[in-house]
Amino acid sequence: NFLQPFSAPIKTAMGAPYDSGDYEKALDIALKQAGYGDLRAEQARRREAGDPVQLGIGLSVYVEITAYGGGGEFGAVELRPDGTLFVRTGSSPYGQGHYTAWTMLVSERTGVPMDRIEIFHGDTDIVPSGGTTGASRSLQLAGSSVNDAALRLVEAARQRAADLLEANPDDIVLQDGKFSVTGTPAKAVSWEELAKGVGENPLEGLSEFNASQATFPFGAHVCVVEVDTELGVARILRHVCVDDAGTILNPLLVEGQVHGGIAQGAAQALYEEFRYDEDGNPLTGNFLDYMVVSAGDVPFFERVPMETPTPINPLGAKGIGESGTIGATPAVQNAVVDALSHLGIRHLDMPCAPQRIWEAMRQHGNV
Repeated sequence: NFLQPFSAPIKTAMGAPYDSGDYEKALDIALKQAGYGDLRAEQARRREAGDPVQLGIGLSVYVEITAYGGGGEFGAVELRPDGTLFVRTGSSPYGQGHYTAWTMLVSERTGVPMDRIEIFHGDTDIVPSGGTTGASRSLQLAGSSVNDAALRLVEAARQRAADLLEANPDDIVLQDGKFSVTGTPAKAVSWEELAKGVGENPLEGLSEFNASQATFPFGAHVCVVEVDTELGVARILRHVCVDDAGTILNPLLVEGQVHGGIAQGAAQALYEEFRYDEDGNPLTGNFLDYMVVSAGDVPFFERVPMETPTPINPLGAKGIGESGTIGATPAVQNAVVDALSHLGIRHLDMPCAPQRIWEAMRQHGNV
């Protein structure tokens, strides 16, 4: 029931304007990485042998929506008298890596080294407007705005360099952080030289990028678990994920966000639960009663990159912040149920805690 691959927006039967996608490819990649056929063979072997530790393979595929709130985002890039660049953004980070990402964008567009670029946010005396940092909107909206502002600064600088070089602006090229006339790179003007006059005649690029619609990341997850049928304990062995967020700017930042998402998804599927007694009193009032996932409970995940650019913004980027959680939660739960399906168990409420697994087995006559 997958939509066939598409690179331009289409409308689903329910009216959602999906921007781009290749859903079957994501599942094929995940299954190949996991070695799906070998996993099923091992599962069959354990079932035939009556092994008390059963293997379960859980799948999930998803489409999510990011930057769905609409609106735009402010961005500005200014050349300072010392030749450094001052970037103002309306998007305020709290762990997403904006400083690194925006610095990378500006450095790539201007040729100015990353250590000579300052990112600033959060002060309305200097940043006139800013939207919400949420809904996985930052790179595709704020990043696109910073990218556009950097390009506008380069264009303004090209005009200034043309005056200094006594050349036509159309003949000015930017290479390795210096402006020169096409074909004569020996005669060039640096950003530092252009900066000498910015006190009286500022050089700045301003932007307020607005996207025409939301974007729709997608992906596929394969989770492999072992379930001890004597104790009811489920343990994750492997987790393979293909989370397609369009064009990736910084793979390390993506890895971090996906890793955290998978941990949260696994915690929801296996451990975390608010419980109350029949009078409504909370039974999980502290971290002795409320199970929190630890590093030892979650394996190193196996992420296979896949990029299907979106036409909705110039970076081709979609959101990645929630993808790990969306894909992991059902994959982990499905894996636990799959490990017990041959015993007649077709459903378990989350979290799949030991007492819940054991009780399901008892009800089906397996204990």
